Amino acid sequence: MIPALELFLLNHDYPQSELSREAIKKLMDDPLYWVFCWASGQVLASFLFEHPEWVRAKRVLDFGCGSGVAGIAAAMAGAREVIACDTDPLALKAAQYNMQHNKVDLELTSDFFSIAGEIDLIIVADVLYDSANIAWLQRFIQRAKRVLIADSRVRDFDYPPYRLIDRREACTVPDLDESAEFRDVRIFMAD
Repeated sequence: MIPALELFLLNHDYPQSELSREAIKKLMDDPLYWVFCWASGQVLASFLFEHPEWVRAKRVLDFGCGSGVAGIAAAMAGAREVIACDTDPLALKAAQYNMQHNKVDLELTSDFFSIAGEIDLIIVADVLYDSANIAWLQRFIQRAKRVLIADSRVRDFDYPPYRLIDRREACTVPDLDESAEFRDVRIFMAD
């Protein structure tokens, strides 16, 4: 994990025994993505700590914020304002608890389209797991001066004007015992 910040997540010793069909259906109908710190979120947060010039004195939007790891890192690295956006109200609640725990302020919203004013940078981590979300790539570059995307799911990422700027290995916390391919996180930038 990122040593500079702490998150409330699912315990490392969570029960991993076989779940009932009913429990699996409930989890799949309303997945709790925000109880994990996904590999791409960790990589993006680390990148922002190492390169604070990307966020310093800027207005930043953390799209699909989940637990808030990337947005919290942006705030800690010197962003003027950070907006955390997620359609899941429980993710926004988790991001709120995590920001309070890390003593930073994030504005929370569930509606990307209602955000007024200029956005300097949109940060995105672990959102492209669903191919339907690829359409957001164009929306991001229309909305902000710059976009940073951390992803470990799209194998042949070829979406100009996005270009690869970094590549790192990370593991979801708590560890989901994911295959090695999902530990290979790439950061793409568009401006």
